Amino acid sequence: MLDIMKARSMSVAVAPVRQAIGFKTMIAICVGCVVVQGAMASALMGFGLGGVSFLAAMLVAAFFALCNAMSFSELSLMYPQAGTLATYTQKAIGHFPAIVSVFSGYVVVAMFGLSAELLLVDALLQTLFPSMLPPHLVPLLLLAALAMLNMLGTDVFARLQNVFTFAMIAAILLVGATALMQSPSPEVVRTAAGINWGVGGIVDGSFIGLVALAMWMFVGCEFICPMINDIRQPEKRIPRAMFLSLGVILVLFTLFCLGAGRYLSSETLTTSPLPYLDLVDGVFGKAGLILATVMGLTATCSTVNTVLASVPRMLSGMADNGQAFKIMGRMHSRFNTPWVGILFLALIVAIPFLLVKPDHIVILLVGASTSWLLAYIVAHIDVIVLRRRRPEHRRPYRTPFYPVPQVLGILGMAYVAANASPSPDMTPMVYTLLGVVLGMVSLIAFVWVKFKMKRGLFEPDMDE
Repeated sequence: MLDIMKARSMSVAVAPVRQAIGFKTMIAICVGCVVVQGAMASALMGFGLGGVSFLAAMLVAAFFALCNAMSFSELSLMYPQAGTLATYTQKAIGHFPAIVSVFSGYVVVAMFGLSAELLLVDALLQTLFPSMLPPHLVPLLLLAALAMLNMLGTDVFARLQNVFTFAMIAAILLVGATALMQSPSPEVVRTAAGINWGVGGIVDGSFIGLVALAMWMFVGCEFICPMINDIRQPEKRIPRAMFLSLGVILVLFTLFCLGAGRYLSSETLTTSPLPYLDLVDGVFGKAGLILATVMGLTATCSTVNTVLASVPRMLSGMADNGQAFKIMGRMHSRFNTPWVGILFLALIVAIPFLLVKPDHIVILLVGASTSWLLAYIVAHIDVIVLRRRRPEHRRPYRTPFYPVPQVLGILGMAYVAANASPSPDMTPMVYTLLGVVLGMVSLIAFVWVKFKMKRGLFEPDMDE
């Protein structure tokens, strides 16, 4: 009888946990985190500046993003843990760069990036429904609702993500395809002036100057990696999801830009705070208000939903590795979600949203997001170091043509970081903010590793 009870207890202990994230949801996570209102504005601004040449810049940026996806695919499947970049980096080059890369590249970026998205939602709603809604109220309700729903587990997260992302894709495709197929009126044709439809910028190579702007349309698909423990067949699906998502994003933005060039002038594309709203109005008139609302809200909700699911799992993994406060690793007893991390992230997003003026959030976002590129550079370095230090380690995915993608990825991210400022007058403020962010995070990481963990700053973790 005792043996039977032991056997039953063992069978319960090893029973597989139901994994809720399928391939469709993986695509929704990758695309939903990348295609945000800021990315739509960047795409239209870039097309207004460079015309057809910007499409060449998009191809180069998509190639750099593919290199990033290759490195994250190899690393995430070597060490399939929620800590993601922190775990990979501690194995390769130590705990100090692990903490710096995650906090500067993801936590700080999430803090200001989601604040910017919520501010854009507020601006959109105030434009579409003036004097009808109190400022800040709807975005805060969205943030609170998504935080609560994320605590209910990956099943709820997956359903929400699918709805948000595929509604957003459908709306953007509808706008872009309609703008391409529908003939604009002669008045609209006269208004849509200044777009460069020639290939001179491609021939002379000047399109390279637009790659930094185009890059922001392709960063973020690696947010699927912290969800690896909830994914079915991650060895096959994680690389495929990231690569396919980048292709979907490239096609989506290409159609969007080409359609916008037929209806909007270069001046509107480069100066309007919400150029996609101008595009929807030009294509559908006032009847497109609902479509514009769907585009804006679903883009923001899909991003907020993904970040609230991914970054707290990064923090939870870091807490398990001793790189963050233990409380960040606390999981919900019923839903097995990092509820403390979710509340923490929602709180630090709400603070700048309420305190920072919309005019300043762009500088904060660009400066903080530039440190995101550091995370990509560190990931490429991790792959190179681990190939040398642990050549026999199991690698379900191996980067093809190694180390070419890693070297090109490092050079590409360095170029984008050096050209991240949107205008010369912003450059000093952007790089000052970048220095402040990296300085503060580095100081905290230094103290934590030296005095809390009592480890060498660049001492790799030799445990498998």
